Amino acid sequence: MCNDEHAQHAMDRRGLLVTGAATALTLGTVSFANAAPNDGGPTAGEPTKVVRGTLPPGSPDFVYLPVEIPKGVREIHVAYTYERPVVPPGTQGNALDIGIFDERGTELGGRGFRGWSGGARTEFFIRADEATPGYIPGPVRPGTWYIALGPYTVAPQGLAYEVSITLRFGEPGTTPGPVYPPERAKGRGRAWYRGDCHLHSWYSDGKRTPAEIAELARAAGLDFINTSEHNTHSSHPHWADQAGDDLLILTGEEVTTRNGHVVALGIDPGTFVDWRYRAKDNRFGHYARQIRRAGGLVVPAHPHATCIGCNWKFGFGEADAVEVWNGAYTPDDEVSLQAWDNTLVAAARSGRRWTPAMGNSDAHRPPDPVGTPQTVVLAEALTREAILDGIRAGRSYVAESKAITLSFSAAGGRGQHAGIGERLRVDDDTTVTVRLEVTGAPGCSVRFVTDQGVLHTVALPPEGAGTVEWRTTPEYATYVRAEVRHAVVVPGLPGPLAAFTNPIFLGGVGG
Repeated sequence: MCNDEHAQHAMDRRGLLVTGAATALTLGTVSFANAAPNDGGPTAGEPTKVVRGTLPPGSPDFVYLPVEIPKGVREIHVAYTYERPVVPPGTQGNALDIGIFDERGTELGGRGFRGWSGGARTEFFIRADEATPGYIPGPVRPGTWYIALGPYTVAPQGLAYEVSITLRFGEPGTTPGPVYPPERAKGRGRAWYRGDCHLHSWYSDGKRTPAEIAELARAAGLDFINTSEHNTHSSHPHWADQAGDDLLILTGEEVTTRNGHVVALGIDPGTFVDWRYRAKDNRFGHYARQIRRAGGLVVPAHPHATCIGCNWKFGFGEADAVEVWNGAYTPDDEVSLQAWDNTLVAAARSGRRWTPAMGNSDAHRPPDPVGTPQTVVLAEALTREAILDGIRAGRSYVAESKAITLSFSAAGGRGQHAGIGERLRVDDDTTVTVRLEVTGAPGCSVRFVTDQGVLHTVALPPEGAGTVEWRTTPEYATYVRAEVRHAVVVPGLPGPLAAFTNPIFLGGVGG
């Protein structure tokens, strides 16, 4: 093995490269020009080069390390470490993500992407027949590849790193053709289907295999799931074996920018959505349109989460739905719920398009439960198209588990009826009866929420099953939605959600 120490120069020797969305730092090129396979042998040489450097506070979001790859390389292997100095309480420490682009370059939205593991792994490899989870198998072609470093946070002392690159020569092998999960499952015709659309496997920073997730999904009573690995589509060909007549598997991505995360839900298999931009770069609209061109939905995830980079700053003009409830119910979910309700008020009073809500588990590892919460969708069939149509139309409610079932409707006028996500078109002075049937919610209460606020509250029977009715008029309430809440935990705040519905809109006969 040849081991070559490749030291980086000072910051003033590094070039700043404008990538089209944000300023990125490009380091000096690592060259393997003199490397060659062993003469005549069936095995290959394994030259290694090591790069060390320090990134100062205020570094760009992405730092590219160019690597010149010669002919005859079978596999590239990359490992990295970085220092984690002690910092005072309240001060950001070091966190460094990693990924790679091939000889086709790092252009935003280009074809060069070959994988991303964020901070979940300390090493990865790529070759034609296989790659580390999170990375895309394929030939290691000659040319300039780019190791992408993402200094997520940098300590005041700076971020000292070391990257080790090893090349293995030999016959390239064959890249298997991808097999994707089918877009249709048997289903029950027009029915309510339960799903969890925000999940992580070991193809990003999760700890479960696709098989383990599929088993947990079935146990949670789910009919469909959506794959949503951080910033990579590498898992898409690895789910086909887990699909079946009883489980529809959609392919997606969690597009994890520095200004918030968005679930690309149900996109065409093999679609990669870039994430290397901030709100100020005015690029999100382009990628939202790409998601929709790929047949998917744009769903901002946990928009009021407190983790670094999680808070949503792109606005909701491009959203097809919004993830109001993420995992175990917490105060940031309550903030998301109330913020979403405010958008309903504005939409109802202006007649503009409204954005449906959904809930997902965001499960990563044990003991994170899959299917808590789950979105229950009224769809014409258990197909990709029908499920996405139901979510987009807001014909759905969110429940913390398969135990809870809701039936929510409004009736009035001359026998008119409307369900979740629909509009009951009656005159403004017409008496409307709102009806909610609940099962599986012991110890809970029901609240009816309108653009005027919470207008009706009643406790369910101890067994958690019952029917609640309430009367209003469109003149008084332009929409009604239902919440099922657990008992109060924090005095002065409502109890955690057990379930909630999308709204039913009232009135609008002339609309």
